[in-house]
Amino acid sequence: MPHPLPLLPTTVVGSYPQPEWLVDHQALRAKNVPRVRTPEIWRVPEPYLAEAQDDATIIAIRDMERAGIDIITDGEIRRESYSNHFANALEGIDRERPGEVIGRTGKPTIVPRITGRVRRTAQVEVHDVAFCRANTDRQVKITLPGPFTMTRQAKNEFYGDDAELAMDFADALNAEIRDLKAAGADVIQLDEPWMQAFPDEARRYAVHAINRALAGIAGTTVVHMCFGYAAMVSSDKPSGYSFLPELSGTTAAQISIEAAQPRLDLAILRDLPGKTVMLGVLDLGAEEIETPAVVADRIRAGLRVLPAERLVPAPDCGMKYLPRDRAFGKLRALAEGAAIVRKEIGG
Repeated sequence: MPHPLPLLPTTVVGSYPQPEWLVDHQALRAKNVPRVRTPEIWRVPEPYLAEAQDDATIIAIRDMERAGIDIITDGEIRRESYSNHFANALEGIDRERPGEVIGRTGKPTIVPRITGRVRRTAQVEVHDVAFCRANTDRQVKITLPGPFTMTRQAKNEFYGDDAELAMDFADALNAEIRDLKAAGADVIQLDEPWMQAFPDEARRYAVHAINRALAGIAGTTVVHMCFGYAAMVSSDKPSGYSFLPELSGTTAAQISIEAAQPRLDLAILRDLPGKTVMLGVLDLGAEEIETPAVVADRIRAGLRVLPAERLVPAPDCGMKYLPRDRAFGKLRALAEGAAIVRKEIGG
């Protein structure tokens, strides 16, 4: 059985740095955040790739454990991006001839092209969860791209309405999530960063699609929102979300928000009544590693708005694009900062 969670349990958003011997980081960055498959980023040839990915996953798991993180992931080590691994595994997508859409930064983006009904025909991330569960006694979280973000990251040439596409993505997610729970996932997280960039469209169908993806799913569920990887969006992040109070209408138990780098006014947490908040307290755009005291101050700021029972300290976003030593140092500061506050409040 996984360890019981303390008050103010710490977690990661999802990704952890992939080793340089596994991934060509220069090639990965050249692709920005890939939406289609990019096998050229892997340094290890195909006959040995799965074993190498397993070995790198063990490294990520052990780093999170050594840092003192309570709820860990597999580091998303086997993925080229947070979203393309799952989205491109579904039926109805022409993987040979991708399409192009305007991305969240306003620039053209190469994306999967939808040419038929989207369906899940095989398990996608179940091995990832089972492998992680077999190699740790911590609680395990698995992340999936949300239905709205996958819809915006696709060229729809089949459905009459993007909302219909989102609902089929949601059905595919729901089937996958049921298998992920059976494989040992304690926490399920849907990554939905594109709601922030397209709030009007999100208001039309995002919450409905998220709820369809999470229908009938027991245990802790999370929706993650952010302004983009710090490595890709390094400055001029908004100081507030264009789509946040609406998430109180989701069935997800937790909402994950980026707060440290954009210096978010935490009063907005009151817009999420009844939700636990995964609060970003690590600025991934800052090269310096936060001290535990700085992390503790950021957690205390959250406690001025929400009770400790409704806060989960975390990084702002995934750590995929950070140097590994920096990522580990920041996670250790996260765990130690949470321990400081936990001691203060008797948790």
